[in-house]
Amino acid sequence: MEPLFGVSLGLILAVASSAENNCTCATNKWTVCAQDASGNCTCVLVGSNHKVDCSTLTSKCLLMKAEMIPLKEKRFRGHPHGLLDNDGIYNPDCEDSGIFKARQCNQTDTCWCVNTAGVRRTEKGGKSLSCSELVRTSWIYIELKHKKRSSAFDVPEVANALKHLFESRYKLHPKYIAAIKYDSPLIQIGLNQNDSEKSRYDVDIADVAYYFEKDIKDDSVFHSNSTLTVSVNGDALDIEKLRIYYVDEKPPEFRMRQLVSGISAVVTVVILTAGFGITVLVVLKWLRTRKYEKVEIKEMGEIRAPSLQLP
Repeated sequence: MEPLFGVSLGLILAVASSAENNCTCATNKWTVCAQDASGNCTCVLVGSNHKVDCSTLTSKCLLMKAEMIPLKEKRFRGHPHGLLDNDGIYNPDCEDSGIFKARQCNQTDTCWCVNTAGVRRTEKGGKSLSCSELVRTSWIYIELKHKKRSSAFDVPEVANALKHLFESRYKLHPKYIAAIKYDSPLIQIGLNQNDSEKSRYDVDIADVAYYFEKDIKDDSVFHSNSTLTVSVNGDALDIEKLRIYYVDEKPPEFRMRQLVSGISAVVTVVILTAGFGITVLVVLKWLRTRKYEKVEIKEMGEIRAPSLQLP
């Protein structure tokens, strides 16, 4: 039996065994659960002994680590359209709390610094590279495009449907949903969360964005693994395109020469959209200080830079 097949089969059998015992983790399919003598159900992450709180979302770092286990034998053989180092596809190092460690390294001697969303924000270096802090991703902009339809949805109804989705399915407090804009067929969602206002019980917007992305791509992290269905006044909101932009509290540390010569694994760009007023304010601030926002577009593991659109 091939090693990869053996690992995958083992994971499937473990999860299936948990389901048969009616002891499962509703918010994470990448878990192995067992009941003790008292009937209490305890779940740990696949490939580790990290206990999972199934009443909330699992951190993005721990999810990525669990998802990469079947790929270890492949040594991260990438998608043909992916970039050389596959920055968005790696086996991360996580703190005991589940957050990303500030410094990440691949299977060679290459290391880099990441933000709280696990996105690279510095040049790559060697094992001696030092990352003094884990910089928070305070803004996340999600751009969606729904399939063509004979008439546009009602703007307030789209906003209400998506707010309900983020609050009920992903347990995100409404105060972190900064704005939802709709101009058929485009939808823009702005999430904002600072360290000062986030409590230990609040889900992180980076985790929310990751769960949402997996749902849209029909690869749900939830145990039910059911296809996400969003309804607007009884009509299905069918999403066909998704882009996610991550904005850090501090500017990324890239050399301008490399940014001008070509698109690296993570691209820094400035984005202006006519219908997203808050974005304009953020961008103008960065332009005045000649600093750039960080963007990661997660689509087939490939990162592209959107064109600059002025209002």
